[in-house]
Amino acid sequence: MKKNLYSLTLSDDVVREVDALAHRMGTNRSALVNQILAEYVSVPTPERRWNDIFEAIEELMTPTRELVPFFAPGSSTMSLKSSLSYKYRPTVKYEVDLSNGDAQTMGTLNIVFRTQSAALISAMTSFFRLWVQIEDKCLAPLLGSSISCALYDGRFVRPLAMPRGKALTADDVAGAISAYVQLFDRLLKGYLDGSLSASDVEMAYRGDLRSRTLLI
Repeated sequence: MKKNLYSLTLSDDVVREVDALAHRMGTNRSALVNQILAEYVSVPTPERRWNDIFEAIEELMTPTRELVPFFAPGSSTMSLKSSLSYKYRPTVKYEVDLSNGDAQTMGTLNIVFRTQSAALISAMTSFFRLWVQIEDKCLAPLLGSSISCALYDGRFVRPLAMPRGKALTADDVAGAISAYVQLFDRLLKGYLDGSLSASDVEMAYRGDLRSRTLLI
């Protein structure tokens, strides 16, 4: 949604309260005023849709206790933290970023990990490469396009495909993202603790793929 600079005359008391509320919500004055006015005149905004999606993900994830969700109202990103069963209990963070979507994607999923363990870095890198191979083989043909993932130091980035031919509600998107992150987290943990081999991961992925209603 395109934005322009406008000049408004507001009372000091109103601005003071708006700034205080914006601070509590982790946003800024302009974003909050835009949100308030959009809701008042019933204009849908990307921020409102992001918030609806993240609230739905939070509701879906909280009962599992495997992934701890966090997001600030009005933000385009949400993080979900998970603890790995690996020696000193390192964590992995799943960041859902919906600000960089386009005609082909809804945004990106960033898997972030911080560790000094060479063994863990090697194991996670191996899993990420395995995941790319599996999705290239199983999912890309169904999407009709390749999945352009990227692996940086401590970060695996995976675009979230835009499902075609359907008007998606916030609950639809939240359900698809939640299920995907839960699958990734479960198979990652199984691979790292040795209970799942590469072939086990692929078999589980294929089984899950058959049950998906939305492909992202």
